[in-house]
Amino acid sequence: METQSLLVILLVMVVLLAGAVAWLVFTIRASGEARHREMLSDLHAGLAGSADRIASRQSEEGDRLRRAVGDELERNRNQLQSFEKGIADRVDSRLNDIGGKVNERLEVGFRRTNETFLSVMTRLQVIDEAQKKIDALATNVVSLQNLLGSKSSRGALGERQLEDIIRNYLPEHAFEFQYTFRTVPARADCVLKLPEPMGLLAIDSKFPLENYERMIADGPERVPPGVFKADVRRHVDAISAKYIVPGETSDGALMFIPAESVFAEIHAHHRDLVEYAQHRRVWMVSPTTLMAVVNTARAVIRDVETRRQIHIIKDELGKLGKEFARFDDRMRKLADHIRQANDDVRDVAVTSKKISDKFAAIERAELPGAMEPEEPAAPAAPQLSVVPKVE
Repeated sequence: METQSLLVILLVMVVLLAGAVAWLVFTIRASGEARHREMLSDLHAGLAGSADRIASRQSEEGDRLRRAVGDELERNRNQLQSFEKGIADRVDSRLNDIGGKVNERLEVGFRRTNETFLSVMTRLQVIDEAQKKIDALATNVVSLQNLLGSKSSRGALGERQLEDIIRNYLPEHAFEFQYTFRTVPARADCVLKLPEPMGLLAIDSKFPLENYERMIADGPERVPPGVFKADVRRHVDAISAKYIVPGETSDGALMFIPAESVFAEIHAHHRDLVEYAQHRRVWMVSPTTLMAVVNTARAVIRDVETRRQIHIIKDELGKLGKEFARFDDRMRKLADHIRQANDDVRDVAVTSKKISDKFAAIERAELPGAMEPEEPAAPAAPQLSVVPKVE
């Protein structure tokens, strides 16, 4: 701003000098050449002095301006350096914070990734094991299907299931497997040896499942239920003809159905089969209902065994009654002895109390029949000191 002001002043002075020169020229023309030259000389000298002063002032102002600008630039440079240093420190601090957080988050991310990877590997291992089990189960199912597809194998499976149930609930003498009848050429899978009038109760375990499985697999449209019902009726007739032997077995037999679902299907949708089997004196049983039948048979066998042993029980009860009578007599005598001992103890306690009271009276010099001294200072009291003290 000072430089601009100085330039304006210089311009104003130049304009004034130009005006003065023009006026002088005009004056010189009017007054004469000599005076004009004198005035020009003076004006030249004044202009030269003014130019020197202006140059000197301009040099001083330029030096001062340069010093001010240099100081201002130095100050601005220092401030800029300080600002840059502060910015650099802040940026370094923020970068350090961001780097720490980034490292922390990366570490957490890596840890979670590792955990997720381990979890995925564990689950993959579990899935692999489950797949192996599924494959093994599929193989077993195929094997079971092949097993159930064979009539002999199916019969063996039913016999095994029947044997497990019978052996778990009945004693050895109450059943027999693969029993051969004496009067007819037939052999039952199992017979229950029940008390009279029931006698032998035959059980068959070879239930026909081929057409039932086809009906379930292919649907009732392709395999009608009548085919399955015909198989069951033929099997009921066979059991009734072979396993109900007059004079050797009871008037009925059991048809063991090794699958609860088949048993439920027959009772829910084929009641005519149940009625037909009952008419032929053949009772259908599943594993659950067979357990109930076997439990009932066990209760009957136990009741019969109890009745057979009733005289022994009566004899033992008689002996027990005699022993109890003897025990009661001895207990009464013991009570009399205890009562007598109690009375004796009470008498001994009374006698002991009397003796203690007498010793206490002797210690207090309270002898019965003793005469009181006439004078309090009589020397009779020391004579009592010779009495021995009993503790």
